Amino acid sequence: MTTYGIHASHEQIHPSRLLAAVTRAEAAGFGAAMSSDHFSPWSERQGQSAFAWSWLGAALQATQLPFGVVNAPGQRYHPAIIAQAIGTLAAMFPGRFWAALGSGEASNEHITGGGWPAKPVREARLRECVDVIRALLAGEEVSHRGLVTVDRARLWTRPTEPVPLIGAAVSVATARWCASWADGLITVNAEPAKLREMIAAYRDAGGRGPLTVQVHLSWAATDDEAFALAYDQWRSNVFAPPVCWDLELTDHFDEVSRDVPRERLKQAVNISADLSRHAEWLNGYAELGFDRVMLHHVGQEQDEFIDAFGAKVLPQLT
Repeated sequence: MTTYGIHASHEQIHPSRLLAAVTRAEAAGFGAAMSSDHFSPWSERQGQSAFAWSWLGAALQATQLPFGVVNAPGQRYHPAIIAQAIGTLAAMFPGRFWAALGSGEASNEHITGGGWPAKPVREARLRECVDVIRALLAGEEVSHRGLVTVDRARLWTRPTEPVPLIGAAVSVATARWCASWADGLITVNAEPAKLREMIAAYRDAGGRGPLTVQVHLSWAATDDEAFALAYDQWRSNVFAPPVCWDLELTDHFDEVSRDVPRERLKQAVNISADLSRHAEWLNGYAELGFDRVMLHHVGQEQDEFIDAFGAKVLPQLT
């Protein structure tokens, strides 16, 4: 059975309001939650970017929901620190936490001043980080010299059961590569044909574990209002790699997204005032084989979305 959850977008919403949103979502019938982990928003208009790991402890305590986070170890975060963060949350909230690991975006990672590596180097660095994190969570003492350096690290507080490390991918090639190490796959909404290809690439390469899709959506009283909301908040997020990976500042994203065509935005966000249409879209992801569908309403106001989808959409989902 597919689980439908809510995505907490730290780039857009103050962490106190996000905490209220996930507790409201649990009461409305959402079955899970996930969190972004950004240093910077994608646009000046989004206007937030709280520290996800502080917030996750509060959110896990405030709800009974399982939670995930999308993280990029290796540059902004040392992998031993991420292992410690994962281990602590999983020790405190057994069986409720997973982490998706990806190679990151320059908008968050450039702050270290170390330069932004090419994609193959970022993937090689991520693979080293995965091995370090897994070994530390397993209780090993780790020393490593490579694209990341670790010296005699050991986790003293660890979970009693393994924590799933999920591979984050937006391309078929990356999905196939994730199969070599991941405990599951997470991606974002795209055309059904592309999602089928990504799932097949992951599974055919031996990929195991659950499949998760984060769905960007916009709902309002009218289609025009829903489009205006998505245009204001998410038009800076319509660009395919490598653009979305390599731009560094909100100014850059805002400049390239000054004039985004309506159809291009609709390819990135499911936009409709019709709750039944949203239910059709969401059921479609389940039919593709996704085990978790995480709903990201791209508006900054979450209450009406949570109440409406809890009352009218979740009951239509299979």
